Amino acid sequence: MAWINVVPEKEASAELKAAYDHVAGTRGRVANIMKIHSVSPKAMLAHLQLYVELMFGESELTRAEREMLAVAVSSANGCHY
Repeated sequence: MAWINVVPEKEASAELKAAYDHVAGTRGRVANIMKIHSVSPKAMLAHLQLYVELMFGESELTRAEREMLAVAVSSANGCHY
């Protein structure tokens, strides 16, 4: 697995701190998958928006079905996240 350097929350600029705070407020914490965007707070917020839309937006799939698909794809890709 590749290693991506991230900006720690304690070292965040004002813009990044606002993004971290928004993500934490929405999801309860800032997961590592979101922290990889620390060099681009706008990308972090766009990723969050995409996730929320995919997992909670209007769909013919239930939330459980969406989660099952995510697990199956992660497994097929050898991703343990």
